[in-house]
Amino acid sequence: MPLKIVFMGTPDFAVPTLEKIHAAGHDVVAVYSQPPRPAGRGMAPRPSPVHARAEALGIPVFNPVSLKGEDAAEAFRAHGADVGVVVAYGLLLPEAILAAPRFGCLNLHGSKLPRWRGAAPIQRAIMAGDASTAVEVMQMEKGLDTGPVAMSAETPIGADETTLDLHDRLAALGSDLMVKALAALEAGSFATRPQADDGVTYARKIDKAEARIDWSAPAKHVHDTARGLSPFPGAWCEATVGGKVERLKVLRSTLASGSGAPGEILDRDGVVACGDGAIRLVEVQRAGGRPQPARQAFDAMKLAPGARLL
Repeated sequence: MPLKIVFMGTPDFAVPTLEKIHAAGHDVVAVYSQPPRPAGRGMAPRPSPVHARAEALGIPVFNPVSLKGEDAAEAFRAHGADVGVVVAYGLLLPEAILAAPRFGCLNLHGSKLPRWRGAAPIQRAIMAGDASTAVEVMQMEKGLDTGPVAMSAETPIGADETTLDLHDRLAALGSDLMVKALAALEAGSFATRPQADDGVTYARKIDKAEARIDWSAPAKHVHDTARGLSPFPGAWCEATVGGKVERLKVLRSTLASGSGAPGEILDRDGVVACGDGAIRLVEVQRAGGRPQPARQAFDAMKLAPGARLL
């Protein structure tokens, strides 16, 4: 029989899993998502991607500000779910919520646990220069991403891959993995293994203060930071254009040959010197503008070799 599921998720990353679970024939009795937030020029409340997709699928949506307290637990229990499926929901689940479904709650997490527990595993893996990562289905417990792992799908991280690239691939991999985990749950073959005690790292939330590029750092560090923060919040630097300082976001880059003073533009194709080595800027975004090739932006900004990015 299909499982009765409460799905809990908020951003784009969670949408493919909701869609795959629904398409697999499971009974998604409710979707929990973060409340609509002001967005756009008019700052009108906008439902989350998961909220919008659930409504399109005809699934009831709930937007509690908190899940603490007996009233929230009782409302959750009233759904009569066999299992809760949690994908980037954005709220910590109290023990009463975790214990409410017959099989507890399963979480889809974007790293190879115990590496990168926490809020920003995809960004932190790229910023650290990791060569590979994974998406995993975990049985949730009280601790932060400490529960036993049921299934894992590993994938390499490309040398120039951005967070957006990896995010989309992991979202697709994870949706298939969660459907497999639910099938195992139905068949009575669902099993977990405890996480290793060694190798624990925490993926703290991205602080916008991290986004300013330090050109005195080694080229690989600059490159990994830029691609890890792309597209949001976007690693940035400054350039002097027509006597004014303008912000420039780096969306795509690659390692390059060359040396010079940190931040020095070495050629018109976007090669910039770092503290050790150089990177080539591939795609950038000027303040208020759209993403564009670095050479095109440099020509428009009249940034010639020898100019400095700050």
